[in-house]
Amino acid sequence: MSTNEVHTNEATGNAHVTPVDMKLEVVVIPVTDVDRATEFYTKLGWRQDATPPGSGVIQFTPPGAAASIHFGADLTTAAAGSAKGYLIVSDIEAARDQLDAAGIEVTVFHLGTDGPGDGLDPDRRSYFSLASFSDPDGNAWVLQEITTRLPGRIDTAVTSFGSARDLATALRRAAAAHGRHEERTGEEDPNWPDWYAEYMAAEQSGAELPT
Repeated sequence: MSTNEVHTNEATGNAHVTPVDMKLEVVVIPVTDVDRATEFYTKLGWRQDATPPGSGVIQFTPPGAAASIHFGADLTTAAAGSAKGYLIVSDIEAARDQLDAAGIEVTVFHLGTDGPGDGLDPDRRSYFSLASFSDPDGNAWVLQEITTRLPGRIDTAVTSFGSARDLATALRRAAAAHGRHEERTGEEDPNWPDWYAEYMAAEQSGAELPT
């Protein structure tokens, strides 16, 4: 039997193959001017990766991301400017400031009960604060601030951070929550490292946060 084992459901008689991990690696975006796009994504602070000589492929990877983008001549028949992607950030204000410093126009908005509203979400809820910008061809990028994942989106046994900035931001949120915890109990918590760790792991997995 191959490594991709085939199992049969005795009740239905249907065979199924054990799922294989499929990790998103690259998304192709359509551009009209490769040099101009290269200059833009370099200014954006994304990493330009090595590609096979003669491939005609330009690859950039956002900071902390596992997936990349490709563009180049004749890579896609899609119309330039038709792509739209989402980028996750832990601090949307810091991300906006970085884009502003690079001279990139960015619009901040939030998800409201009656549709998008201007500025950050008033309660700074996870998933509700967003920002948008476009590359020179009009390909759109949306930043979404996520600090606490919805349940079931992340393996509860795995806690990881894509960058030192993300880790520092998570530590600040844990410190603020722990301060409120000590105010409620009226006692200093000598086991704060354990409390921080529990809070940060729960925040990532979408589990109930400690109080």
